[in-house]
Amino acid sequence: MKRGDVYQANLDPVIGSEQGGIRPVVIIQNDRGNRYSPTVIVVAVTTRRKKPQLPVHVLLTREESGLKEDSIVLTEQVRTLEKTRLTRYLGTVTAQAMKRIDRALGMSIGSI
Repeated sequence: MKRGDVYQANLDPVIGSEQGGIRPVVIIQNDRGNRYSPTVIVVAVTTRRKKPQLPVHVLLTREESGLKEDSIVLTEQVRTLEKTRLTRYLGTVTAQAMKRIDRALGMSIGSI
């Protein structure tokens, strides 16, 4: 399990506008944490291929991710999950895509 890996995860239960259900997530936690922690920090992905509507949304093509279809990374939907919620490895995002995700994360948390 590494930073940039894409997994299928069970995000239920949720409240309100939180992304839920079984959906792809991208691991954003550092690899040391990924190795030793029982939890992992992720961002939710939606396969609804609408154009990104916010600067914190990142278009991720299937070629960049290993997903079956183009998707949107929702960097405002950051979650810490128990690793047992990750049900299946789907792929790994490219270095270029991870840079776009990192930039959007910076905007989302206000560090850039």
